[in-house]
Amino acid sequence: MGYFVEVEQGVKIYVEDINPAGKKTILFIHGWPLSHKQFEYQFNVLPAMGFRCIGIDWRGFGNSDKPISGYNFDRLADDVHTVVRALQLNDFTLAGHSTGGAISIRYMARYQGYGVLKLVLIDAASPSSVEEEVANTFITETLNDRPKMLRGVTDIFFFQYISIPLSDWFFQLGLEAAGWSTAAIMMTLRDENVYRDLGKILVPTLIIHGIHDKVVPFHKGQETNKLIKNSQLVPFQYSGHAPFLEEKDKFNQQLIQFIG
Repeated sequence: MGYFVEVEQGVKIYVEDINPAGKKTILFIHGWPLSHKQFEYQFNVLPAMGFRCIGIDWRGFGNSDKPISGYNFDRLADDVHTVVRALQLNDFTLAGHSTGGAISIRYMARYQGYGVLKLVLIDAASPSSVEEEVANTFITETLNDRPKMLRGVTDIFFFQYISIPLSDWFFQLGLEAAGWSTAAIMMTLRDENVYRDLGKILVPTLIIHGIHDKVVPFHKGQETNKLIKNSQLVPFQYSGHAPFLEEKDKFNQQLIQFIG
């Protein structure tokens, strides 16, 4: 079931709510520059096992409205909170990938983990910022030849071989975003970080990180693990930045086991 939640006047966020009657809820926060559709291979499996799976598209991405502003971590965390309140979610698992991991971390700190029972960070953009030179290159490419930039991102995202059709599908997810929002998020990744938020996370936290990640190197997952008190790090030996696709069976199993 898909619907929209208004997070501020004139800005609606798209929500995909699969198996609303499920006993345990997982709220998935996608990564840059993608959409909730990146979790297709979780949505195929987990709802049939009794989980309620909710995917949201950030403002500026996927099916959501694409305003010109509001792309800092605080505002993005506010959007998540508005969706959580609108859906009256409680005792749910918050699962964030990459930049979605940073947004999830900011949500936990800004709202004292409102409604969250457990947290899952997947190759999260934490604890530090993206290097200025790297971010500026992405921004320049986004504003001049976004399709080429997206092809480059697809190439560095994966450790394992992926088929050309899968690569094309992944590329199309990035094209669904607006150019201005794609660039604005990279500016946020350059100018902000979530280092000081990590000590405020008190719920059990599972950190999944591909050891071959070229986007957020594995050592950053290790640093995040040290800074979140009640956390466990599970290395994914055959993944880059997308363990939910590259080792999807293991990923789904870890999620099920952690949520219990």
